[in-house]
Amino acid sequence: MKDVEGVELAIFVAVFAVVTVVGFAAARWRRGQTLMHLDEWGLGGRSFGTFVTWFLLGGDLYTAYTFVAVPSAVFAGGAMGFWAVPYGVIAYPIVFLVGPRLWSVAHRHGYVTAADFVRGRFGSKSLGLAVALTGILAMMPYIALQLVGIQAVLTVMGVTGSGWAKDLPLFIAFGLLAAYTYTSGLRAPALISFVKDALIYLVIIVAVVYIPTRLGGWDSIFGKAETALAKPNPATGKPAGSLFTNDMTHWAYGTLALGSSLALFIYPHTVTGALAAGRRDVIRRNAALLPAYSLLLGLLALLGYMALAHPGTVAAVKAAGNPQLAVPELFEQVFPSWFAGLAFAAIGVGALVPAAIMSIAASNLFTRNVYAVFLRPGATPEEETRVSQLVSLLVKLGALVFVLGFDKSLAINLQLLGGIWVVQTFPAIAIGLFTRWPHRWALLAGWAAGMAYGTITAYGTSSPTQKHFGSPLDDIPFLGHTGYIALTAFALNMVVVVAVTLVLRAVKAPEGQDETTPDDYLADADPAPAAPEDPGRSLTGRPV
Repeated sequence: MKDVEGVELAIFVAVFAVVTVVGFAAARWRRGQTLMHLDEWGLGGRSFGTFVTWFLLGGDLYTAYTFVAVPSAVFAGGAMGFWAVPYGVIAYPIVFLVGPRLWSVAHRHGYVTAADFVRGRFGSKSLGLAVALTGILAMMPYIALQLVGIQAVLTVMGVTGSGWAKDLPLFIAFGLLAAYTYTSGLRAPALISFVKDALIYLVIIVAVVYIPTRLGGWDSIFGKAETALAKPNPATGKPAGSLFTNDMTHWAYGTLALGSSLALFIYPHTVTGALAAGRRDVIRRNAALLPAYSLLLGLLALLGYMALAHPGTVAAVKAAGNPQLAVPELFEQVFPSWFAGLAFAAIGVGALVPAAIMSIAASNLFTRNVYAVFLRPGATPEEETRVSQLVSLLVKLGALVFVLGFDKSLAINLQLLGGIWVVQTFPAIAIGLFTRWPHRWALLAGWAAGMAYGTITAYGTSSPTQKHFGSPLDDIPFLGHTGYIALTAFALNMVVVVAVTLVLRAVKAPEGQDETTPDDYLADADPAPAAPEDPGRSLTGRPV
């Protein structure tokens, strides 16, 4: 059994202690008259500016799983792992077009979730429920993977053991996360994201400057990585990968990037971060500024090649049989203990921020689109907030049980399946922001077709270690290429939407009531009143 690295663990615990204090202190940061309203607890008072929103969305989108999984994908397969870099670049123009319209209509009507908008836009509780349940379903394994990230660095630091003692650090992390999210709501991850992003930028910049000096420079790194990737995989008999994509992988690379870009902004946690902005222009500015994280992601992916070029890291990962340990093992063996501890703390905090936002997003979806619509239509704002707080605890507990009770590779594959699911809500959300031409029943039929095809196809994929849900890729019908299942399912979804809409409009099927108007999609926050006047305070504590 590996000995516990005392210095690393001490720094890791110290950073967690600071983050915990910040999380609880966030309850009083920019606070309105009460937190017992979803506008306050679940959306931070809808008051965040460009700076705060940039850190919040960055902490939301670039998670501990990203920190661990992207380099491990490069470590295991080479250039194919870089698909995560262009998908962010593709996504932000979509955000620039879609995001401000969603913010405006949500601000005008008090929508807290994307499912709120869909229900109001198409006058369909069923369609809103479908969007909400899809979001909740996709969030669960995503939250679990954040805890997997913490578990990975704890393993490398030697915090192993057996029985309940092995999992005690995860229970402690879960308890702290649950406590300050319950008390502070979205303000906690918003404030902690400053610490998280500063740590991650520091670690990545130091890594890409320092580690090459230990490995003989970039020429040596790429040469050793190329040699390692060319070796046949014992399970398949084929090379593990290459430094460049080839004719066999171009379609897979491109469809993964494009399909993931459609999912990025409509994930519930991303919508939650966007709707917390104080003004419409905040979304547009962040769509222009957030690609800076894609540069960081490119540097992060290079760590996979560095790990391949470091013999000790390769040996440790092979011994553990887990490519997800590539980056933690690299940091452990290359950095001095104090900086490795700081790097592990960055990954740990990088898990807490998105896990908190995701649990809030999932609980808001349940409260607004299940509880308040079907179970308690007359629920007060205070009651809705109390339910969201409780559900956020249950969501985290479910993720913890998932991590402790199931195979980690299953969690990873289910997260990839989550992307397939979320993309099927794109027509109702993103297209619905521009036109109401698709019929509500057609959108529901398209969603059902895409969900069924995507889930069944993903279930049928396998890998050397997994019989089902083994890959997000499969053959694209009629094209003879391999591509991302989400994009194929989305194409089927759209075909069904168009065909069924034409039929329903031909027979004049009844449409739901649209509670929005064209002006709603261009609305901005109301300007503050003149200074000499005493306007009082709104529920959020801002002048009205």
